[in-house]
Amino acid sequence: MRVITGTARGRRLNELKGNETRPTTDKVKESIFNIIQFDIEGRHVLDLFAGTGQLGIECLSRGAERATFVDARSDAVRLIRENLKVTELADRATVLTADYATMLSAAKEKYDLIFLDPPYETKLLDRSLELISQFDILREHGIIVCESPQDKTLPELSEPYSKYREYRYGKIKITVYHRD
Repeated sequence: MRVITGTARGRRLNELKGNETRPTTDKVKESIFNIIQFDIEGRHVLDLFAGTGQLGIECLSRGAERATFVDARSDAVRLIRENLKVTELADRATVLTADYATMLSAAKEKYDLIFLDPPYETKLLDRSLELISQFDILREHGIIVCESPQDKTLPELSEPYSKYREYRYGKIKITVYHRD
């Protein structure tokens, strides 16, 4: 797993041991960044269910102003901090050990770009989308990028949020929401 481009291009990121974390595949990650490539520079990013931190780190490498990484697992949080050191991007990052619902309900800022990639076999993705909409933590013209199994139907959100588009990559689906 490497950073694709930007200031940390080519740096190898460490991964968590075991099967509890499912990192985004290189093919899917590259596709995500092709979709949002013009919506990263100068933005504030939230990488919820961050795991290794690779999506937020890729954004920082591509010029995002700040990134907040959130994971409930302390081993994941340690790994994110290590990966931020390896990529020399720690000065623009905040790393939190927190439950997603607690973090979203207590968020003191709004984000331009939010990544949601929770464990597939849970209802965390639907609940996260509800909370983001409820607490309205996405800035105007912001984007939410969700990774899910290909057969999962994600909810429509109430205005000003809307489902923009879905992309399929084998067994994986990327769903993009926009805030008007």
